[in-house]
Amino acid sequence: MAPPPPHLRLLSPLLPPLCPPRRRRARTRLLSALSSPSPAPSPPPRSQQRVSTASLDRGPSPSLEHQPLAAEVARLSAARARLRAARSLDDKLRALDAEPRVAAFFGNASGGGVLGGLQPRETYLLKCLVAAGQDHVLGAELGWAGDGTHDHERHRNGSALREALYSLAGLVGKWSGEGVADDVARGGDTELLRQLLKFLGDIDEFYDCIGGIIGYQIMALELISASKSKDSKHRHSQDKFVHFHVPAGVNLSEDTEYASQAALWGIEGLPELGEIYPIGGAGDRLGLVDSDTGESLPAALLPYCGRSLLEGLMRDLQAREFLHFKIFGKQCITPVAIMTSSVKNNHEHIVAICERLEWFGRGQENFRLFEQPLVPVVNAEDGDWLIDKSLLPVGKPGGHGAIWKLACDRGVFEWLYRHGRKGATVRQVSNVVAATDLTLMALAGIGMRHNKKLGFASCERRPGATEGVNVLIEKQNLDGLWAYGITCIEYTEFEKYGISEPTSTNGSLQASYPANTNIMYVDLQAVEEVGSRRNASCLPGMVMNLKKAISYVDHLGFECSAAGGRLECTMQNIADNFMNTYSYRCSKAIESELDTFIVYNERKKVTSSAKRKLKPEDRSLHQTPEGSLLDIMRNAHDLLSSSSIEVPKVKDNNEYLRSELPFLIFLHPALGPFWEIIKQKFVGGSISKGSELQIEVAEFVWKDVELDGSLIILSDNIMGSTKRNTHGEQILHYGARCGRCKLQSVKIVNDGISWDSPSNVYWKHDVERSESLKIILHGNAEFEAKDVLLKGNHMFEVPDCHRMRIIQDGSGFAVKLDRISKEMMDSGSWYWEYTVDGAHVKLNMVEL
Repeated sequence: MAPPPPHLRLLSPLLPPLCPPRRRRARTRLLSALSSPSPAPSPPPRSQQRVSTASLDRGPSPSLEHQPLAAEVARLSAARARLRAARSLDDKLRALDAEPRVAAFFGNASGGGVLGGLQPRETYLLKCLVAAGQDHVLGAELGWAGDGTHDHERHRNGSALREALYSLAGLVGKWSGEGVADDVARGGDTELLRQLLKFLGDIDEFYDCIGGIIGYQIMALELISASKSKDSKHRHSQDKFVHFHVPAGVNLSEDTEYASQAALWGIEGLPELGEIYPIGGAGDRLGLVDSDTGESLPAALLPYCGRSLLEGLMRDLQAREFLHFKIFGKQCITPVAIMTSSVKNNHEHIVAICERLEWFGRGQENFRLFEQPLVPVVNAEDGDWLIDKSLLPVGKPGGHGAIWKLACDRGVFEWLYRHGRKGATVRQVSNVVAATDLTLMALAGIGMRHNKKLGFASCERRPGATEGVNVLIEKQNLDGLWAYGITCIEYTEFEKYGISEPTSTNGSLQASYPANTNIMYVDLQAVEEVGSRRNASCLPGMVMNLKKAISYVDHLGFECSAAGGRLECTMQNIADNFMNTYSYRCSKAIESELDTFIVYNERKKVTSSAKRKLKPEDRSLHQTPEGSLLDIMRNAHDLLSSSSIEVPKVKDNNEYLRSELPFLIFLHPALGPFWEIIKQKFVGGSISKGSELQIEVAEFVWKDVELDGSLIILSDNIMGSTKRNTHGEQILHYGARCGRCKLQSVKIVNDGISWDSPSNVYWKHDVERSESLKIILHGNAEFEAKDVLLKGNHMFEVPDCHRMRIIQDGSGFAVKLDRISKEMMDSGSWYWEYTVDGAHVKLNMVEL
C-alpha cells in the first residue's frame, strides 16, 4: 500500500492506514444518519492558491467560467428559488423531495424510515445538506439502502473505524417519534447527530437572507469560481465610474484644541453610548494553550500585562466612566454587547471570566453575550465541505461582519435601546492601545455631535501589513447620480481593486491610504436598519480568502492541510450602505457633508495588536505581544517626558528582538485616560533605565520623584468601592472610598527587576525582582511620602480606613499610621477636583 501523502501525518498508530475512497455509484440509494469518511483534499500547488473577494453588496456575481461549478450554481439557484416560493415547511420538504440528489440519496426513506424519527425541521436540514451537494457529510460511502437496512456481512471485514460507523448508524432504528429514544439519548453517536443538526440549523438560520444552507453553498461556489477566473478583478458593474481617494478627516495630533473638545463631547455623551466587542475569533496565530490541560484557548484569554485581554477592555471602559463621574458627578454604567463564538469554547471562557470577576462590578444585566455561529470550510477546488476528526464539518467563525445581523436576530439593539443608548463604540480585543489618550472619545463625540452614521479611527499604514485601508469612494451610477462615502478595503481585496503594495521602485499610491483599524463609532438605528434587511446587504463585505491553507485533523486522525476557505463578512464594510448621493459631481472637502467620517492620530495611539506568537526565526515584532508592548512603552515615554520627567527613549523594534527593554511602565487608565489629565498628576523627576513603574490607583500625585528600580502601587479601590445591589451583585460606585497616594520629592533606589532572568516574560508583566518598593492600599487607605529617600526592598501595606505617612528621620525614615476620621471616610483627606475650562479639563487639589 502506498504511504500517506506528505501533507498527512498519522496522529494515532491505532488508526488504520489511509485508503483510497470508494467511488460512489450513481444509482445507489444511500442512507446514514451519521458522518462517514470522506477523502481529505490535498493542497494545490502554490501557484493555484487564490483569493476571491467579490462581495455581495458591491455588485452582481461574476461570470462563472469554470463549467462544473457554473452548472452546480445554476442547479442550486433553481432549488433556492423553489424553496423561496414554498409557503410552509411541508411545501419546502416537498420541494426538496423533488430534487434528484435528495431522491437518489434518501430513496424510500425520504418520508419515513430513519427520517421518520426526526422532527420535520431536522429532516429539512438534512435534506438541504444533501440538496447542496454535501451528502458525503452523512456518509454516502457506507452503502445504505433506502429502506433503512444494510448489508452488514458485506462489510464485516472492513476497517475498525468503518465497522464502528455501521454499529453507530444502526441505532437509528431505535429512534422514536419524539426524537432519539431514551435508552440511547445519552450515547456519543446521538450526540454526534445532535451536533450536526445544530450546526446545520445555525447556518440555515443565520444565512436565511441568502437562502440558508443552499444559499451559503451558492455564494461559496461563486467566489471559488471568481478565484479561478482569468480576470479576477471585478469592478462595480452597476457603476459608470469608480475612484478611490485618501479621505480627509481631523488629525487629532495636530488640531489639539478641536480634539479636546470632541473628546469632551464623547465623555459628556457617555450615558447614550454602548460598547460592542466582536471577540469570537479563534486567534490561531497566538497559539495560546492552557498550560495545565493543553486546551487551545481564544485570544480574549491572552494574559497580557497581568490580566486577560478582555479585562483590559473593561479597565479602559471603566476609566472613561470614572472620568464622566469626576466631571459631571453622575454614575454611568455602559451596557456592553459581546459577540462570542463556540470555537475553542470561546463563549464558555468569556462567561467564566465575567462570573469569576463578578461581572466587573457592573452587574450581569449590563452585559449581553451573543454567540456567533460557525460556518463550514469548503475545499477550494470543488466547494465540498471538509470533515474533521469528530466526523462533523470543519467549522470556523464567519467573520466579525456577522455582528450586525446577529445583533438584530438576538435582540441586542432593542436591549441597547432599553438602556437609553443611541450610538456605540466598537473595538477588537487584540488592539491593546485603542483607548490611549482621547482617540476613542473624540471619535464618538464627533459622531454623536454631528449625527453621523459611522466613523473610523485611523492612522498611517505600515506597508506590507495584513491590514486594510480606509478610502473615500467616489462613483457614478448608471442613472448618472454620484455617490460618496468613506469605507474600508481589506488587504485581501487589494489585487481585486488594482491596489499594489508600495515598493522602493513602484511608488504605489496605496502608501498614502490610511490603515483600517476596526475602531468605529456607529449610530445604532443606522446599523440596525442594515442588519435587519432580508437580503445580502445585511452581510457586509462578503469574502472568501483562499490564500491560506486550512489545517485540521480529519476523521482518520490525520493532520491535514488543504486549500480552502469559508464565507466571511467584515463589520467595517457596513459603511458601504451609508453612501451619500448627489445629482452632480462634488468637489474636494465633501467629507464633512457625508454620513461617514474619519479621524486620525499617531499610529501608536490608535492601533498595536497582539495577534500572533513570536517565533524564534521571526525578524519582526509586528502584531506580536512583544511588539505591542513596545508601543505601550513609547506612549508612556511620550506622556511622562511631556510632564518634565526624564525617561529613556524606546528605540526601533529591531533593537529589542533579542534584548531587554529600557524600562517597564504600566499606568492605570483611570489616571486619565486623557493625557492632559494625567500630566496634571505627574510633574518632574526621572525614571532611570531598567526601572519599573506600575500604578494601580486613580487618585495619585507624583511630584519630583526620582525612580531607580521598581515601584509598584496597588489599590483595592482604584476608582471607587463596591456595594451589593438588590440582586446580591457587587456594583462598583465611582469615587466612593478610593485609595490615594502622594509622592513628593521622593527618591527611590533598589535593584528592581532581575533583567537577566530567563523566566521573565515582559508582555505578561511576569518578571523576577531582586528588590522593589511596593505600596498596597486596602479599602480607602492613603499613603504619603515627602522629602525622603527610600532605598532597598520595602513593602508598605496600609489597612482600610488608615493613612500612612513616610517622613525622613535622620539617615533613615519613620512611618506614621493614623486612622482616617469619619468625616473623610468617603471623600478622603484630599482629592482631585475636575472642572471643564473651555475645551479642557483642569484639576484642582482639594485638601480637607
